[in-house]
Amino acid sequence: MDTKKQPLFIAFSSQKGGVGKSTFTALLASILHYRIGYNIAVFDADFPQHSLMKMKTRDLAMVMENQHLKKLAYKQFSTINKKAYPIMQHKAENILEAAHEFSNTSAVPIDVIFFDLPGTVNTPGILKALAGMHHIFTPITADRLVLESTLVFTQLLQDVIMKKGETSLKSIYLFWNQVDGRESTLLYDIYNDLIDQLGLHVMETQIKNSTRFRKEGEENTKSVFRSTLLPADESLLKACRLDLFIIEFLKIIKL
Repeated sequence: MDTKKQPLFIAFSSQKGGVGKSTFTALLASILHYRIGYNIAVFDADFPQHSLMKMKTRDLAMVMENQHLKKLAYKQFSTINKKAYPIMQHKAENILEAAHEFSNTSAVPIDVIFFDLPGTVNTPGILKALAGMHHIFTPITADRLVLESTLVFTQLLQDVIMKKGETSLKSIYLFWNQVDGRESTLLYDIYNDLIDQLGLHVMETQIKNSTRFRKEGEENTKSVFRSTLLPADESLLKACRLDLFIIEFLKIIKL
């Protein structure tokens, strides 16, 4: 009998592009792997963008060209005594089987596998892949079209997939991203009431809007935000409340 500990399968998933699912995948994977000490792996199935595969290539070049980041990376990997987490490109239709195979054959026990999945239900195998997750986190913004699309998608997951029982899903959580401090808190209260009436869950922590989510890193920068090789700078995390988000995230997944 196989008694090897099985990893948690987690996806930041959305039917809308540009809301931050690839960014959050990289942010959480890097913090958990490099700073907190868990063993992480990532599967990139977001065809055709494959944002995380491209991010890894960019990050390697950036670290090699920036002397400060090169020293940071050397110190980090010498201290934690483990390699960068793997990012593997794969199609959505048989990604669960690939992830289980990877976990079972890995020399290092994997705690969490993050999945960056396509943003459309028309992708072959996407519903099966989502049903195979343990936890799904979905970023939302205070945009009516984004919100309506996301709520329909999330209700589909909860009412069709979770309630049928043929799933590994333990939780689905929405969370507010790109929150502008100038926007009315009343607006978010109204939206939260609507989400609650639909029987859906929203995280307490709201992520503040920040240009760091869109910056790829300046040539001579001495700090990083989203990177597959280094965890985000702690001061940058606090500035957009991601430090609080990570605490709440870990409580939800019970890692």
